[in-house]
Amino acid sequence: MHPHIEKLHAIANKKTRLIVGLMSGTSLDGLDIALCELSGSGSSTECNLVDFTTVDYCDDYRRNVKAIFAKPEGSLEHLCLLNPWVARYHAKLVNQAIQGFGYKNTDIDLIASHGQTIYHSPKVQHQYEHFPNATLQIGDGDHIAVLTDIITLSDFRQKHIAAGGQGAPLVMYGDYLLFHSSIENRIMLNIGGIANLTYLPSKGDISKVFSSDIGPGNTIMDAFIQTISSKLHYDDGAKVASAGSIHQGLLMELARSDFFAQSFPKTTGPEVFNLEYLHSAQKSADATDLSNEDVMATLCDFTAKCIVDSIVTLGQSLPDLSVYVSGGGLHNPLLMRRIQIRLSNKLPHTKISSTTQLSVNPDAKEAVLFALLANETLCATGPKLKATELNMPQITMGKLSFPD
Repeated sequence: MHPHIEKLHAIANKKTRLIVGLMSGTSLDGLDIALCELSGSGSSTECNLVDFTTVDYCDDYRRNVKAIFAKPEGSLEHLCLLNPWVARYHAKLVNQAIQGFGYKNTDIDLIASHGQTIYHSPKVQHQYEHFPNATLQIGDGDHIAVLTDIITLSDFRQKHIAAGGQGAPLVMYGDYLLFHSSIENRIMLNIGGIANLTYLPSKGDISKVFSSDIGPGNTIMDAFIQTISSKLHYDDGAKVASAGSIHQGLLMELARSDFFAQSFPKTTGPEVFNLEYLHSAQKSADATDLSNEDVMATLCDFTAKCIVDSIVTLGQSLPDLSVYVSGGGLHNPLLMRRIQIRLSNKLPHTKISSTTQLSVNPDAKEAVLFALLANETLCATGPKLKATELNMPQITMGKLSFPD
């Protein structure tokens, strides 16, 4: 047996495993690094978040990624160069984080790296008859493994597409294992660049559970605020949006995308919801002369509308529904207030709080879930959880990279 396989076998048989989960989202704000202690697998999984940090990206990282991010055309050379460059940058941050957590790299069993999404294009979006669903994450796992000297799993989304899924969102499996309740109907809402949710009714098996993107989270707001000032990456404290008023005509135009008519589960990205989408809606609404504050206020309410409309559609038949929020949008006070107002008007008995109430850091949740996927890849035994093809094919995700 090859020593690498022997090591994997030994890790899989350990009582507990230390796995570093990495998440770099479409907001391009920073790398989420979650150090997790995991034991068991499947429904017997136990996961403890040992430590967590988000390392802000430098301007050079943002500039290089934005040169090709979510664009249908760009430099093939730049894309080729970025693939190892992103990985090496992430590896450097991981090495620093492990040391900051008080551990050595030799203490870590696995790294689970999401990579950096560059382009996401499900078939319903690109509409080319002879091409399948597609997505691309860069930050090659081989470079991370070599530079950290830790076995690395990466590129999780490709298997999901190969098995009939759309490549996103992938949170359903982890949300089900960690958060499903037999006594409470739950929706796990994550507000990143794109907003997504996992539907967790208390009754029924995993075939009733699914994850779906539901529209823009922070992506258009962040993109617009960056046109106001090169020093702003997001509307800190919603100061700009809070100074404006909602333009109802623009709000209605923003809500006209064909995406919202698609059934669940579905997926989207900044390839659809971007500044071009905003500018087109402004022209249609005769709202091209709005103040920056009014544009931001309207974009904020647009995100709230997308989120609440989806929650209402899914939750109107569920009594005592609880919504647990994670992701960067949780820190936008105006957005959370608008969600609460809209939700109270339509589902007044719905409770909304952060995943802190479930003992999970809301900023760390997605990184934790990728660590959990890596744990399943290595340690799952017995029959897989039953699931429909549309939400989570019965597959093992992640490509293995060895340090040597």
